[in-house]
Amino acid sequence: MRPHSPHRPHSPHRPHSTRRSRSPRSAHRPRRSPLLAPLLATLLAVVLTACSGGVHGTPGAAGLRDPYFPRLGNGGYDVTHYALALAYDPDTHRLTGKADITATARQALSAFDLDLKGLTVDGITVDGKRAAGSRVGHELKVRPRDELREGATFRTTVRYSGEPVTITDPDGSKEGWLRTADGALALGEPTGSMAWFPGNHHPSDKAAYDITVTVPKGLKAVSNGESKGERTSADGRRTTYAWHVAQPMASYLATVAVGEFRTRTYTTASGLSVHTAVDPHEAKASAKVLARLPEVIEWGTKTFGAYPFSSTGVIIDREGDAEYALETQNRPVFPGAPDLGTFVHELAHQWYGDSVSPKSWRDMWLNEGFATYAEWLWDEEDKGDGEDKGNGEDKGDGEHDGPTAQETFDALYERPRSDTIWAFPPAAPPTAAQISDPPVYQRGAMVLHKVRRTVGDAAFRSLLRDWASDHKYGNASTDDFTAYAEKKNPGRAKELSDVWKVWLYGNGKPDRG
Repeated sequence: MRPHSPHRPHSPHRPHSTRRSRSPRSAHRPRRSPLLAPLLATLLAVVLTACSGGVHGTPGAAGLRDPYFPRLGNGGYDVTHYALALAYDPDTHRLTGKADITATARQALSAFDLDLKGLTVDGITVDGKRAAGSRVGHELKVRPRDELREGATFRTTVRYSGEPVTITDPDGSKEGWLRTADGALALGEPTGSMAWFPGNHHPSDKAAYDITVTVPKGLKAVSNGESKGERTSADGRRTTYAWHVAQPMASYLATVAVGEFRTRTYTTASGLSVHTAVDPHEAKASAKVLARLPEVIEWGTKTFGAYPFSSTGVIIDREGDAEYALETQNRPVFPGAPDLGTFVHELAHQWYGDSVSPKSWRDMWLNEGFATYAEWLWDEEDKGDGEDKGNGEDKGDGEHDGPTAQETFDALYERPRSDTIWAFPPAAPPTAAQISDPPVYQRGAMVLHKVRRTVGDAAFRSLLRDWASDHKYGNASTDDFTAYAEKKNPGRAKELSDVWKVWLYGNGKPDRG
């Protein structure tokens, strides 16, 4: 992400209790051995367990205890696939939806939670059977008719409707379902996706998606992944757009954009599918930067390794429709025509943030520090002859006309100790309101530059590519990264440990070193 600048619940069904038939009592009952009672009790327990299938479920946790959003996400299961069927009319601001959520139980479950903010739940089924639901805040607790065995795959269907809400983050920014000049825009980082579909809304639970969106004729609906076509209703008044996301995606990276877009689909020279959607008001201003999309992806592939997804692209909405650009998977969202640096930043997130996603929101710098450093690398690629100088100052051989990474680092370091960049360590934002503050971005990038200076340019570039490849489609924490960097550079482990201590976790402005 980068701030934009002209840059009724049903009653629970109670399962029938297991019963055993009893023979009529005999008038002359034989005397029971004192040893027989324990044996009978044991046998009864075995039979009851067999009759009940051995399932003794407990509710899944309501929240994953994220350091900043402890109630976000849910325990006891992992989602593998979302099938979302949505219909939206901007004139009435009414959203109707059906979410089919396929998941695997990680424990025996008597109940589990989904995250859903606002909207009215019209019905719930689990594996086709009506299920009870209750709500407290954004928690939707689902009680299936039959308990779920550990390891079982199950499908939950939630039907819902209403006026989707906009969520204000702790830092004051807006997300969720945003009304725009000609439609709507759904943005999810960090909690906004629960405003438009129920799910396990924590970045640690990634899934594949199929998303269909029905909108009034004349509007288009763009989402993540690859287009699976469109169809018009029999009366000709509505159009349904279908999108498929095959690679795992964290829910905060899901998006829907509804509006009067100009769309284009083409294939790059390397065979990568590209889909762009641009608000007509932004078409002229964005044409130049859009023309460089294949070049940026090619450069990213050379710098960070193979592009991780089956398509790319962008969504450019009208300026003012959102407050920031966001790295939504496959195609980032921009409010207005982006500058080239922001364009590079959000596309770099496809490797760092989208493919390799944070384990918790404390690990945000692994997204933003990397994407910011990608900007630095892009800028410096026109300097010198491309030789490795051995000190983290490879000058590159590109055509990007900007400062070297070292020059950018030096300019940032010259900022006074009172500057916000030194307000807290990048790996430890004090509150949820600060996970998108300058230390996470710029000082996060400075950490990476210190790593580069420590291990040398060739080893650093190998680290960038290998980190993205070895953690592809997964989640990673700061501890994972620091351990990985030391493992890849064992001769520099002591120096890297000092970098973590001073630059990653140290308070205040570090000594130059």
